[in-house]
Amino acid sequence: MPLLSLETALVSSLREMEVSNLWDKWVGEALSKLDSLKLLRSLRPLYLPNEQQQMNNTGVSGKEEYEVFDEMQPWDRSSVNVSISEPTYRKWLLEIPSSGDEIVHGECLADDTFGTSQQQFKRLLLFSGNDYLGLSSHPAVRRAAAEAARDYGMGPRGSPLICGYTYHHRLLESSLASLKKKEDCLLCPTGFSANMALMVALGNLASLLAAGNVPVKDEKIAIFSDELNHASIIDGIRLAERQRSVEFFVYKHCDMSHLRALLSNCKMKKKVVVTDSLFSMDGDFAPMLELVELRRKHNLLLVIDDAHGTFVCGNSGGGVAEEFECERDVDICIGTLSKAAGCHGGFIACSKRWKQLIQSRGRSFIFSTATPVPIAAAGHAAVIVAKRETWRRRELWNRVEDFRALTGIAISSPIISLIVGSEEKALKASRELLKSGFHVTAIRPPTVPPNSCRLRIALSAAHTTDDLRKLTSALSSYINFQDTGGTSLHIHSKL
Repeated sequence: MPLLSLETALVSSLREMEVSNLWDKWVGEALSKLDSLKLLRSLRPLYLPNEQQQMNNTGVSGKEEYEVFDEMQPWDRSSVNVSISEPTYRKWLLEIPSSGDEIVHGECLADDTFGTSQQQFKRLLLFSGNDYLGLSSHPAVRRAAAEAARDYGMGPRGSPLICGYTYHHRLLESSLASLKKKEDCLLCPTGFSANMALMVALGNLASLLAAGNVPVKDEKIAIFSDELNHASIIDGIRLAERQRSVEFFVYKHCDMSHLRALLSNCKMKKKVVVTDSLFSMDGDFAPMLELVELRRKHNLLLVIDDAHGTFVCGNSGGGVAEEFECERDVDICIGTLSKAAGCHGGFIACSKRWKQLIQSRGRSFIFSTATPVPIAAAGHAAVIVAKRETWRRRELWNRVEDFRALTGIAISSPIISLIVGSEEKALKASRELLKSGFHVTAIRPPTVPPNSCRLRIALSAAHTTDDLRKLTSALSSYINFQDTGGTSLHIHSKL
């Protein structure tokens, strides 16, 4: 390695250690304060009936080997093929609100609006889900959940801090920590609760380190959040604000010039930048490398919500940070198992110190019942399968290329937002797709700002090139792709 490159790498490494050590010091001081107040919370691992014997026989709880496959199988299609009843179909076309009561099997109950005696169904191709790899129907995932349910039931029903933490939860946490290249991981009931827990824990950190009862300005934590971050991040910060221990700054979407100006003008020492890694409504990526530079320059804590990047990006499915080769520069990674893993639940991949702080002060974690054991077992199977069946990621990104080729739109991810403007146009476009056999939901306020209503299309490894041809053919009936100029997702509608 050239001398200059070696020197640059050494300086970068030392700077990274400085950033990490500073926050480690603050978290360590907060933990010491909690310890002195006897407020540190501990997980309470329990063995389930027959679990210990099974572990002695196999070295693990349940089956360690999961069946994997080299290509798409027939069952994968069940993750994108759905059916709706004819009464429901007609209600959707007329925009009549549904309570869900019309869902029945076989013989149909009388429907107040379209009373029928025999249920009829319409098959749809699903383009509205977040099961990017099609793992929700994978035999290994299904079998893991079924076997755990059969052997252990739902597991102890209580907080992980009381009686809801088992070997299955720990196994899942360890596999996720390894995937994210982090020291440890904390499993949460949902991704929403994971973000809430972290933000509230940050507020508590400032309070614990304050000299008085309420932190003065210099003792507060400054949190900088992208304006298009997920609602769970925003709600978590607002809850932390109520503790009067954080100040909240919003920077324009992916605008690093604006963020740099906010950081430079902020005199508070403790700074946190939090961002979605892959934005759920726009489908674009956060500027990770520029964020890493700012982390080093300002000694800030870099937090990413990798809900839509986990298992989708990176050679091993490690997410957006792996894709951009900056895993060591991301201090805390929030994730979910409800999207590309095809399961349910959230997690926080972080250091052991951060985990201890969050499980001691993160209210949405502390006061939630633990993930049921069958869900944890299914989640672990999904992690293993997602890492091994690399063809799923390849097929997913092939579908991204298909959509580009068929429409001329330069999308950058499996999330495609076709912005049509008004609610009326978005709803009409969704209804037209429904008539053509596609489930594509119109996204409206408050999910998106007024006059930016859109069709949100989510691609999956279980989709085929032919599926994309049919979808884009249906879309071209009322969308002028040529008007996009090849790059914009603000489309001109023919409706």
